[in-house]
Parts: sequence; structure tokens; C-alpha cells
Amino acid sequence: MELSLKSEYAILAMVELAKHFAIDQPMQIRQISAQQNIPDRYLEQLLATLKRQGLVKSQRGSKGGYILAREPWEISLLEIIQGIEGCDLVNDKCKSEQDNTSILVIREVWEASQKAAAAVLNDCTLKDICDRQRQRQIATTMYYI
Repeated sequence: MELSLKSEYAILAMVELAKHFAIDQPMQIRQISAQQNIPDRYLEQLLATLKRQGLVKSQRGSKGGYILAREPWEISLLEIIQGIEGCDLVNDKCKSEQDNTSILVIREVWEASQKAAAAVLNDCTLKDICDRQRQRQIATTMYYI
């Protein structure tokens, strides 16, 4: 199980939007790109996908840009990944009629691990990521005598 670069960039963009959620001002693609080091054109495509999935909203105009469609504590990492990858991490199954017992057992274990991973991702929200990031920054900037 590995996080794709596409999903990673989408999560980073969403985290950046979550950090600015309280300000209630849209962020432009170039701002998000600069803060998270994501290529502009790629970010544009990701945000369009996230918009179609109902995770972000866009505003036109000189002060336009992107904002979260819901509060950061209501958007899970699982939603973002599924929205970007276009699949259900838990229910995607590929079985054939000729599977032997060993393969079926291995698939059962794999499905259990997928469900466990999905549960962790579903329980982790954008707010949780922002809080963890803030805690890590505090911990690394503490001075000891």
C-alpha cells in the first residue's frame, strides 16, 4: 500500500486550504503551489477533480481562488484519496472463478488490511493533520537550556 503522488499533492493542497479556512478568503493556485511546492498545472487539474467531488469550491474574479467546501474537521483523508483516485479502497475486488484456496485466503487478509487502512484514513481529518503539523513545529522550535 503506497500513497500515490497525485493523492499526496491533493492532500497537501487541501491541508493548505484548511490552514486558511478561518480567514474565509480563497487561495489562488499560485499561492498553494508556492506553499506546498506543487507544480501549477498539476495542481490546477487536482483542484478541478476535488471540485467535482464536492471537496472544494472555487470563486471567480480578482480575489477568487479555491476554498474548502466544508469545515476541515468534516473532510477525511479517505474522502480526498477516494476523490482523487476515483476508487473505493475497501470495496474494489477482483476475483476470478479459478481462484484456489490459498489465493482466497491471501485476498481475505489483504481486504482486512485495506479495511483497517481505510478506517485510519477515515478517522483522520484535515483538522487533525493541521493540528499534528502545528504540534511538530512547536516541538522542533523549543529551546532547551
